[in-house]
Amino acid sequence: MSERVLIAYGSKHGSTAETADAIGGMLREHGLEVDVSEAARVQSLEGYDWVVLGGSIYTGRWHPDARDFVKRFGDELSTTPVAIYAMGPKTSEPDDLAAAREQLDANLRKLPDVGADPIAIFGGVINPAKLHFPFSRMPATDARDWQQIEEFADAVYSGSAQGAGIG
Repeated sequence: MSERVLIAYGSKHGSTAETADAIGGMLREHGLEVDVSEAARVQSLEGYDWVVLGGSIYTGRWHPDARDFVKRFGDELSTTPVAIYAMGPKTSEPDDLAAAREQLDANLRKLPDVGADPIAIFGGVINPAKLHFPFSRMPATDARDWQQIEEFADAVYSGSAQGAGIG
């Protein structure tokens, strides 16, 4: 019987959900059973060996559905391996990723400590068609680094972020 992984996410405009689906596909290639769900829809963690939780970061705040997920399942998450990712910076430049990591860390300090490892930040997506003015005037970008996302999935699969060079 293979390990079961839940990938839960909070996504405002869809790119965090797309990334969750992609990570799910990568883990399935390793032979894991994976369920991908909006964090707000998850009712139970029963039967899962791993939890991956993703959320977008906007104006310094991690998606409320991701934060609420940690609050709802904090006790269970403290005894289950957890990996966390966040998306948000409009580039994958090291300074932008580091600033987003600081924002995520500040959000995580306000939540029950679930001992997440690995934790990663990925560049975000700007799709002006999905945004309101004045953000709808921004240029379209996709700053996701798919190699980094694959390394994150590999770290989840291996059970350790050691040597993956992420986060």
